[in-house]
Amino acid sequence: MSFHAPPRARAMHPVSKTGARRGATLAFAVQGVSVAAVYTTIPAVTEHLKLAPLLTTSLMVAVALMAGGGSFLGLAAIRRAGPVATMRGAMLTTAATLVLIGWAPNEATVICAYILFGLAVGALDVGANTRAAAIERAYGRSIFGSLYTAWSVGGVVAALLTAGAARLEWPIAAGLSVQAGIVLLLALCMRTHALPSFSAGPSDTTAQPPLGRRLWIRLIPFGLVLLVVSVVDSTVSAWSAVYLHQTLAASLTVAPLAYAAYQADTVAGRAATDRLVQRFGAVAVVRTAALLVAAALAGMAAAPSWPFAVLAAGAVGLGASVLAPLCLASAARLRPAASEAVLARLNLFNYIGVIVGGAVSGLLGSTGQFRLAYAAPAALAVLLLAAARHFTQQLPVSAGAARVPPLDRADPQPLG
Repeated sequence: MSFHAPPRARAMHPVSKTGARRGATLAFAVQGVSVAAVYTTIPAVTEHLKLAPLLTTSLMVAVALMAGGGSFLGLAAIRRAGPVATMRGAMLTTAATLVLIGWAPNEATVICAYILFGLAVGALDVGANTRAAAIERAYGRSIFGSLYTAWSVGGVVAALLTAGAARLEWPIAAGLSVQAGIVLLLALCMRTHALPSFSAGPSDTTAQPPLGRRLWIRLIPFGLVLLVVSVVDSTVSAWSAVYLHQTLAASLTVAPLAYAAYQADTVAGRAATDRLVQRFGAVAVVRTAALLVAAALAGMAAAPSWPFAVLAAGAVGLGASVLAPLCLASAARLRPAASEAVLARLNLFNYIGVIVGGAVSGLLGSTGQFRLAYAAPAALAVLLLAAARHFTQQLPVSAGAARVPPLDRADPQPLG
């Protein structure tokens, strides 16, 4: 099946940029809820099933590996059924895996549940970002930041729900079932809307040259930024609750608050991303964010008690929040008519970073060296200053739309 929906298929759905953006917002919110639900319940699941620390670390690495594979499964699904259908299917699968994690009676079951979760969230990731790239082209201006705000809001809600469930002494199964219900509700609210076509004709899509080595070279600066951001994000997201609980003696009720603070400040950062880029330019935004992330990670590593760690985690979120949307938006503009394949490639850097960050942090934490696990990414964040200059090479969408060749203006989005 062609990746490009035929005109008759398009006629089956209302054409609405606003409706399409609303659907993508729901998908990003589901990602935030589901990832936060899994990461903030790691200490509770570990205690409930009496998992060994090394097994817990291995499970988080497995989730990242499966998410990488899931992104390519999602790519295949997008080409066959479209991004909306792919997102909806991944959201329903994610809801089922959250229930399975919560009710898992033994190690074997929870391992299978985490693996399935990784596959589902990887497919959802590439589907949501592919759809977002097409919506951004339809708007002709930066909107990735606002969509990622929905991710952060979902993460805050899920983290607070985890803390509330622990406060009420709910069993882990009940807490995760509530989170799964939220995911299911959001999935059922999603509707399919067509985007206005920017294609000058059918020949535009067939003329698109194949993706080759040159594209990999152009992706490297954005990929390296995304890799470092992923290391930082996985270190804070996957292990902040464990860090507060084990190293800083925080209770299970308090432990999720670092993740909540991290996501809460990403809401503020991502909500301001599009305006900051328009006013100061991407280079200045990336450099400022990199310096803030480095300083905040150093503060988190040196935190004398959990309140300081919570504040530092929030500052990390404020700086890191703008980097991933800018990377994805810039990469998608490298080859607009094949954005789904470009983003699937870029996701390799993302999941490598998640694996490295999650594995190294988990291993250091299992030996009682969680402080070092936060100090090391601080040094990596400084390296982002060198990559910031590459963000000037991309034209704004509104300017580039009138200049790129016709084959780059073709709308690649099928209607799930």
